[in-house]
Amino acid sequence: MERVTGIGGLFFRAQDPELLSAWYADHLGVDRVPESYETPPWWQQAGPTVFAAMPSAADALGGADRQWSVNFRVADLDAMVGQLRDAGIRVDVDPEAYPNGRFAMLQDPEGNVVQLWEPARTALREPT
Repeated sequence: MERVTGIGGLFFRAQDPELLSAWYADHLGVDRVPESYETPPWWQQAGPTVFAAMPSAADALGGADRQWSVNFRVADLDAMVGQLRDAGIRVDVDPEAYPNGRFAMLQDPEGNVVQLWEPARTALREPT
């Protein structure tokens, strides 16, 4: 069976696409969509990705009126949380360390849930 090789884009509606694109670029380092084909888009590091359909009322999405959330892998959760808090962004760090790593939650300016994940070393092993 032919399989996809990864996620090539994440597309979502925004009330103010320019503001939201700038927020993700300024605070999380996700480059804006290039204005031409000569400029490469943002590249993510290779690593594990979860693709999950959630129940319609899942709290992890921020409530029943939300249709999506995004989880970004980070190398140093504490450094990223500090950077965001220094910028005045509220971040809630989960105090529990899970077998697959540590997590924090925040919301973008339009109220979409953004989860940060610092994978445990064991979570970064490629499948055999």
